[in-house]
Amino acid sequence: MKKFFPLLLLMMASVLILSCNNDDDNYVPVEVDYPAVYDLNVNFSYNTTDGWNYYQKFNQPLLDQDYVTIFRQSGTESGTPVWQQIPRTLYLPQGELDYDFDFTKYDFLIYAGGTYDLTTTPQYLNNQKFRVVLVPAVFGGKTTNITDLSKMSYEQIISQYQIDDSKVKTL
Repeated sequence: MKKFFPLLLLMMASVLILSCNNDDDNYVPVEVDYPAVYDLNVNFSYNTTDGWNYYQKFNQPLLDQDYVTIFRQSGTESGTPVWQQIPRTLYLPQGELDYDFDFTKYDFLIYAGGTYDLTTTPQYLNNQKFRVVLVPAVFGGKTTNITDLSKMSYEQIISQYQIDDSKVKTL
């Protein structure tokens, strides 16, 4: 048994050494710039592929599992902005107006669409204020539940992820 133990240690050490990968020489660290909050002043443009939209790249790629929430300023209350999470449908005298978005780890696209000719209500296409919140999927040892995020208000997300929104940036 005494002769077997050193041999076993040697075999385990060999396995560990051989399983190491030297690809670390090509490793480029990912600079994570979030959780963070960004303000946008949006003027939607029209194209035949996406309709009314606003496209924006991130300053740096997100990690694959991270999440983006976007809020539209619907007004102010006592000088404080009122934020509504999109997707959101507005019911106007002209018809329904929808704001929605999608994102990848590199960029996002905000859409405006409706059941009527949106050019008749330019106040909903020009000078729209949006707030983009970047949320890491794993924060403080907890995994983010995307369903929960979609039901949270701006204030709840800021509080939950301890985001300092006094340092709002622009994209």
